[in-house]
Amino acid sequence: MNRSVKPTGNEDMQKVTFYPHNISISAEDGDNLLRVAMEAGVHVNASCGGEGICGKCRVIIEEGTVEGGITEKLSDDDIKKGYRQACLSNVRSDLVVRIPVESAIDASVLNMPLSPRKTARIKEFNFEELKEKGLFVPPVEKRYLELPEPTVQDNLPDVSRLVSYLKATFDEHRLLVELPVIRKVPDIFRKEGFRVTATLARPVHEGRKTHIINIQPGDTTDRNYAIAMDIGTTTVYGQMIDLITGNVLAQHGEFNGQISYGEDVISRIVYAEKPGGLDKLHDVVIKTMNGIIKKIVAQAKIDPDEISTITIAGNTTMTQLLLKVNPRYMRRSPYVPASTLYPPVKAVSLGIDLGDHVAALVYPQISSYVGGDIVAGVMGSGIYRSEELTLYMDIGTNAEIVIGNKDWLACAACSAGPAFEGGGVKFGMRATKGAIEDFSIDPVTFEPMNITIGNVRPKGICGSGLITMVATLFEAGVINNLGKFNRDLNTRRIRETDGVYEYVLAWANETQIDRDVVIAEPDIDNLIRAKGAIYSGCMTLLEEVGLTVQNLERIILAGGFGSFVDLEKSITIGLLPEIDLDKITFIGNGSLLGAKMSCLTNRIRSDVVEVTRKMTNFELSETASYMENYIAALFLPHTDMNNFPKVKERFEARKKMSNI
Repeated sequence: MNRSVKPTGNEDMQKVTFYPHNISISAEDGDNLLRVAMEAGVHVNASCGGEGICGKCRVIIEEGTVEGGITEKLSDDDIKKGYRQACLSNVRSDLVVRIPVESAIDASVLNMPLSPRKTARIKEFNFEELKEKGLFVPPVEKRYLELPEPTVQDNLPDVSRLVSYLKATFDEHRLLVELPVIRKVPDIFRKEGFRVTATLARPVHEGRKTHIINIQPGDTTDRNYAIAMDIGTTTVYGQMIDLITGNVLAQHGEFNGQISYGEDVISRIVYAEKPGGLDKLHDVVIKTMNGIIKKIVAQAKIDPDEISTITIAGNTTMTQLLLKVNPRYMRRSPYVPASTLYPPVKAVSLGIDLGDHVAALVYPQISSYVGGDIVAGVMGSGIYRSEELTLYMDIGTNAEIVIGNKDWLACAACSAGPAFEGGGVKFGMRATKGAIEDFSIDPVTFEPMNITIGNVRPKGICGSGLITMVATLFEAGVINNLGKFNRDLNTRRIRETDGVYEYVLAWANETQIDRDVVIAEPDIDNLIRAKGAIYSGCMTLLEEVGLTVQNLERIILAGGFGSFVDLEKSITIGLLPEIDLDKITFIGNGSLLGAKMSCLTNRIRSDVVEVTRKMTNFELSETASYMENYIAALFLPHTDMNNFPKVKERFEARKKMSNI
């Protein structure tokens, strides 16, 4: 059945129908098609935020007329089939628009169990260890009270009765009863004969008041829950935490709805500067969060009123957009955020669909580009309490790096670009079904073997697949250390198209998109620049604190990217420093882990301010050695192969074999 999201009866309006979603919306003559899709709630990939640069927003005009949308990103055959770039197309009649598979979004992979191959060993969260160390002190807890009923002789006000009983029975002092609780007290007290459960929010620091944030009839002390959320630029994840057992009862992830307005933080900041832009981006991420909350509440089969708190971690831009704080000055020198610390706020005041007693606790930031997600990862991974010298890396469009231990911490952010998430790559895509995630090549015939997520026909290449692909092509001698193809090889897979050399991964009849899927030299260049930025960031930060790779005792990888990346291949291309693979650990979503830990222990919340204060931030753009390190890293794996002795040894052995 066709679902219309706007009235379409106005004769001055055009009716635009999107398939396969079967959604119709009215649009004015001349409206931009990408913006019409946004209004309809139909996602179309647009990495560049609608600038016409990336070519990812391909749509098929099945009926009707648009103006524009024909660019060099489309072949003559594409144009004949009705393909247009949505961001450059304007509505000129009623339209029927089909979103092809390569332009649509698929969030199903976000909730698949991980099955890493040749990746870092996974460090699991240990709740028993948390309890053994005396760290299990949730910031909110419940107290069951059987209060004496008032009489003529004992006619204390209800709230005074509540406070007095807590003081006398549980030795609770310095209590503050919040107004929403006062409003509930008279009726709740009398619902079950003055047998009630009070929810107390503990102060982070001693000497401050404990807040009574909720009151419920009867004994509900066995039902106390919290939500942990990671607000990422690309994805948003939520977990339902049982504050009695420490168990995760449900979890769910979705793509951040803001990606329709730009895939990176800079494009979001630019959009937020437009009239109404900040409000729109705030509303969109809140909608994503509420959708996740609804799903995990249903999965866990709990009463939403039993949720006592929500802890949120996100990068600096995502945090300011969530809190509706103007982010514009973070992209202008001297790159200053509005704040690094935020007080607890009522979740409902942000538009989050939770009870009016629920406080939202937001992780603090370090700088404009090292945010609360990294602070949460440092806290959740325990680096700040460890003796081991650790390199913590969270790799995405921006790569954040932290080096240190319990005595000191240093951090930096480097702009890697979107290559690791599919941006800037002709057939790049996020890690969803149909993305090539693993690759090998026959060393004689140079024929490929592609493994896709979901084991379906390929439609593109995800970031981890791109790393494996480039490393494999390099080791096989198909590309050189500059990322250029060996044009003397006897294979039809290497060809020149419009002056650009490329390798055909899958022919059109083998794909989902009726086009050859290729990896081209500009794609490899983008990856080399991205990995160069990250490696040089690590080297610069190490140099600034007077250390080398040899001093590192472990590397911790965080984020969805780290769960799939092949460690050997990452070292082969020079993305990661060469270190014993047993010293590399993957912790999953570090931001979500830190948010979860904050739900379970006030110790984290009391430590976090101290940690942020002792974390020294280095602006790499202002550090003289960074550019030198960056230029040196723009080769596979590096200009100095002595930095990668094992890779060097393999290549010398292969060279000897080829000369036999």
